[in-house]
Amino acid sequence: MTTPIADFVRTYAASGTSRLHMPGHKGSSFLGCEPLDITEISGADSLYEADGIIRESEENAAGLFGSARTFFVTEGSSQCIRAMLALAVWNAERRPVIAAARNVHKSFLYAAALLDFDVVWLWPEESYSVCACGVKPEKLAQVLTETHADAVYITSPDYLGGQCDIRALSETAHHFGVPLLVDNAHGAYLRFLTPSRHPLDMGADLCCDSAHKTLPVLTGGAYLHIASCAPAAFAEEGRRALALFGSTSPSYLILQSLDLCSQYLSEDYPDRLSKTCIRLEQVREQLRRDHWSVPETDPLKLTIDCAASGWNGYALAQKLRTAGIECEYCGRDDLVLMWTPENPSADFQRLTDCLGKNSRVPYTRLPLPAVRPESVCSIRDAMFAPREIVPVQEAQGRICGAPLVSCPPAVPIAAAGERIGPETAELFARYGEKFVEVLKQL
Repeated sequence: MTTPIADFVRTYAASGTSRLHMPGHKGSSFLGCEPLDITEISGADSLYEADGIIRESEENAAGLFGSARTFFVTEGSSQCIRAMLALAVWNAERRPVIAAARNVHKSFLYAAALLDFDVVWLWPEESYSVCACGVKPEKLAQVLTETHADAVYITSPDYLGGQCDIRALSETAHHFGVPLLVDNAHGAYLRFLTPSRHPLDMGADLCCDSAHKTLPVLTGGAYLHIASCAPAAFAEEGRRALALFGSTSPSYLILQSLDLCSQYLSEDYPDRLSKTCIRLEQVREQLRRDHWSVPETDPLKLTIDCAASGWNGYALAQKLRTAGIECEYCGRDDLVLMWTPENPSADFQRLTDCLGKNSRVPYTRLPLPAVRPESVCSIRDAMFAPREIVPVQEAQGRICGAPLVSCPPAVPIAAAGERIGPETAELFARYGEKFVEVLKQL
């Protein structure tokens, strides 16, 4: 597998050329990476007009993922999400509508504000976390029958490791003549399982992968994949959609990281991934024997149901922290640990040693209140209107202005433009949110 971007930059760094161009460090080592940090000089190609080494490297990645086109992204899946949605609504014949599972990343709402589309929410029948939203094909078919949605959008895997039946959802969406868009930020590695469980292989039309979440890529590195089954316009316009939301100064450090990742994936990665998944499943089984509640998740997550284990998630995270273990996410009821083949074997042992046998009594985990808030105005109108921040206890009856939610998990409790009712206020309290941004009262 060729590595054209990394090869070019290394050659340039060793050439002794006078750097009379950006960036201002001129290759001097302050952090140590500066000699490899360049800009769009002659021969380096340009991310949003790529026809040289970047295009060649993207084609390498497309071959590995089995896509019609794969585009490199240096600003994470957030940029990909906006681009996917732009592709889905650009040619809408009327005001565009997206049918979306409610556990969207907040960048979805920002895209709705920028692109000015409406959302039909796909609500779960019952849910115990704002991070999860299982969508059944029957429910999707009902929504698509009742609306004129231009696309379907889901998050899978979700932050807790839950996965949707993408094959069934894609068949349903295609039956109604609309594309399926998947936020696969947590699942780039799924392509390299046997058999593949990647959304592209399950029928998705557009898919974004945060390469940096589960692959050895610098933070911000991501892929936008266009499936072979997708409308031809998606592949033709994909780079333009990314350019609409991306910086004109993309990081060449991240581009090199994505470039080298292709070589990594083309070698022994599938075998190393398989061994990691087997070892992690053994750890899950051991923890279950030791009376920890560990639900089924995507293969590289280990999620602990803290409620069923008798723990407060924040306290359990602190217990791990004192043993030298930092989790990916913790809430009151859940704790998430993420693994890759780059985790040394000692990490598995450290976790089981720290947790040991659990003797706590489970506490009742209440389902989330059935929130179906009234939409008062469009997401765009709300997010561009004058707003103010008020305590949650003063927000009932007010209109949500923008999602104030931490990352992780960056899943909004209320969407902009919705009236905050008692159920929504209860959710804010459950997740420890003390303030909310609302429209100013005129």
